[in-house]
Order: sequence, then structure tokens, then C-alpha cells
Amino acid sequence: MKKDFISIADYSREELEEIFELTKELKAKTKRGEEHHLCKGKTMAMIFAKPSARTRISFETGMYQLGGYALYLSPNDIGIGKREAVKDIARVVSRYNDIIMARLFDHAHILEMAEYASVPVINGLTDYNHPCQIMADIFTVLEKRGHLKDLKITYIGDGNNVANSWVNLASKLPMHLVICSPSGFEPDDETLTRAREAGVSQIEIVHDPQAAVKDADVVYTDVWASMGQEAEAEKRRKVFMPYQVNAELMSHARKDALVMHCLPAHRGEEITDDVIDGPQSIVFDEAENRMHVQKAIIAKLLCNA
Repeated sequence: MKKDFISIADYSREELEEIFELTKELKAKTKRGEEHHLCKGKTMAMIFAKPSARTRISFETGMYQLGGYALYLSPNDIGIGKREAVKDIARVVSRYNDIIMARLFDHAHILEMAEYASVPVINGLTDYNHPCQIMADIFTVLEKRGHLKDLKITYIGDGNNVANSWVNLASKLPMHLVICSPSGFEPDDETLTRAREAGVSQIEIVHDPQAAVKDADVVYTDVWASMGQEAEAEKRRKVFMPYQVNAELMSHARKDALVMHCLPAHRGEEITDDVIDGPQSIVFDEAENRMHVQKAIIAKLLCNA
């Protein structure tokens, strides 16, 4: 039976920890310049409905380092759900490639692709979730802190796909997760209910940023208007301005709190220059770790690493 990587919620804590261990090993080999061609001769189709610099660079470079080849398919190459049925694309691409990574808008499309593909499918992002990003994020926290015990992680901003993925992670790894959003912009209700019923973590939804970051070990933010929400950008900017991660807000968190952002950042909006470029920021460490974590996911799915 093939295994996909569609949501963190589909994996056990033990499976996630295995990915982290392999990530650590592959990252160390990369830094030492050691070859690790675990997927030699394998090919990956990268299907993009939503463009992204980091997702393409990290997957394409990572696949090369694993000894394989990644083929980039732009939004103009494959019209997901428009020019051709998703299930037909999944079947055809599976005949050519050993694994598929897709970065899409509609989450239903990634589910359909996984259902009809005969090769593993990795979710590079949908409007609902962003699992590879959060795997890189929590691996980075593990690197910096050395453990994941008793951590308070505060997410400030829109209850978007990144927030949903943090909630999914909290259903598997114990933490104190606080999501702080304006009223009406909270994460997905069903995802929250499922995560709380898992009983693994303490999960809070609050609306006061200063209270949210009190004693926080990690303060995380993301853009206020995601791709596809450009028409709402000005309205959202007014609603979210009190949720900006700036020096004043960080003064209410722990003195050694880590600052994270999944990028791209709209500097001066959700986060200020002095914070993202400051000593507490690990934003560019987490960006690098996207590649290392994704390599581990590919190796697990495709090469039984």
C-alpha cells in the first residue's frame, strides 16, 4: 500500500518522530558534503497551481540531493480541475513519475489526486493546510530548544492553512498551542474539535495578542491575506493591524522567545523589520529546514528510508 503525505493528522507521533530523526541525519550529511542518493534514478512531478519560490527550490534541490530528478509543472502546464479532471492527471502523471508533489488551492483536489494516483502524493500546500511547512517549523524548534516538552507556541494572525496545520500537529505532539486571531478569522472548527478531542495538547483560541504571547516560547505569524485573497487585503490590513508582531508585543513574551514566520513576509504589516531581522528570529533557519524535512518525507515515502 502506498502512503501519502497529505496531513499531519494522518501520521502517528512515532511516525513524525521518525521523520525528524531522518531529517537530522540527512541535514548533517548535507552539511558535511556527503552524498545520500537514497532515491537514485527516481523522478518527482511537481504540480503547481499556486506558484512559490521556496516550495519549488526546496523540493527541486532536495530531490537532486537525493539522487533523483524533479520536474516542474507550472499553472499553465496543468490546469488542475479546469483543463483536465484531477483524477485523470493523477493517473497519467503516475505512469511517468515515481512520486508527486502538488501545491494547490482546493484541498479536495489534493485528496482526489492521492486517491487516484498510483504513486505517493505530497501536499505542498492547499488552502486548508500546509503540512510540510509545519514539519519544518517544529523541527527547527526542536533544533533550537533540544526538546519539545512543555512549550507554549503562540500563533498570531489569520486562522489560515498554516494555523490549521499547527492545530493538526497539536493533535499528535503535546504542546500548549495558542491561536490568536481577530473574531471571525479563527482556524477551521472541525480541525479544532478533532484536535481537542485527541486530548494531546492544550489548545486555546484567544483574541488579545498581549495575553496570547505571555510566557510564550515561540511567537509565530503569517501574512494577513493569503494568495487568492488579494481583493480582501486592504480590509484585512485594518482588522489585523493590532495583531502585528513588533517589539512592543514581543516584550510581553519570554525574553528568549523564538520568532517564526513561514515567509514570504509582508514587512511592516504582520511583522516589523526589527523583529524578523532581530536576534530572536529563526525565520531563515525554518526556511532552510523546509528542504531537509521534505527530503526526509520523500525518502520515507519513496525509498523506505
